[in-house]
Amino acid sequence: MRNIIRFRVLFLMMLPALAIVIFNNYIPMFGVVLAFKNYNFQDGIWHSPWVGWENFKYLVQTDVAWTATRNTIGFNAVFIVLNTLGAVAVAIGLNEIRGMKLKRTFQSTILFPYFISYVAVSYILYAILGQAGFLNSTVLKFFGMDAVSWYAEVKTWFFILPIVNTWKHVGYFAVVYLAAIVSIDTEYYEAALIDGASKFRQMLHITLPMLAPVVIVMVLLQISRIFNADFGLFYQAPLNSGSLLPATEVIDTFVYRNFLLNGNVGMSAAAGFYQASVGFVLVLLTNLVVRRVSKENALF
Repeated sequence: MRNIIRFRVLFLMMLPALAIVIFNNYIPMFGVVLAFKNYNFQDGIWHSPWVGWENFKYLVQTDVAWTATRNTIGFNAVFIVLNTLGAVAVAIGLNEIRGMKLKRTFQSTILFPYFISYVAVSYILYAILGQAGFLNSTVLKFFGMDAVSWYAEVKTWFFILPIVNTWKHVGYFAVVYLAAIVSIDTEYYEAALIDGASKFRQMLHITLPMLAPVVIVMVLLQISRIFNADFGLFYQAPLNSGSLLPATEVIDTFVYRNFLLNGNVGMSAAAGFYQASVGFVLVLLTNLVVRRVSKENALF
């Protein structure tokens, strides 16, 4: 009680944000009841009949559901690794640039793709990968190779999608890591210089260990959404091409095509509950592993 009175101004400042979190994140959680009901608009939420786990069975019984689950986890795991490694490398490189104008130019350039919508990204991709696009009409033609129908080649999209995701998000994560790097006390680097440590050894023994807690938090946040795919990336970037579904079908596009378009609210709610539950369990397990390795770096 004494602390509440002492920090009353801070608690008052926190109230608006707390209200937004409650209204946006917690009150909608009551809608999870729809996952266990055969919802119809006439009876509403409370009077629609209960169906138990029926809405979940479709998610695990069809081959398409398995493909969507495999793609969601596999792609997100690759995205986490590429975004983390790429962003840490870019942040360390940006930190070594001494000219402020040059640093801001690079920072803005790598951050810019994050703000481009996937509609624009799909047009950029089509300009590169289309039948008369840059790759076919310029690069492959220069090497005397035949044109490739990229929007019909399933295997190539297992590489194209991670490249697009990394291009779009690495700048955002790099800015977060750069903010953490510049907050490291410069006395550590000055002491290392006196001891004759090279830039590589400074990075290895000062920058990376000091950056580790931020990296772990960011990875945990990404793992919590490992069952939530980037809908725009998988639906709009490949132009919703049906022939690419073995590579581009993820849980979100699967739910959109099969449940939302058909108006099946119960199965849509079941898919959302399934994604949130698995993500929550994965965060707990990952945090447990981090806690076993380094208790100080664990999130909780």
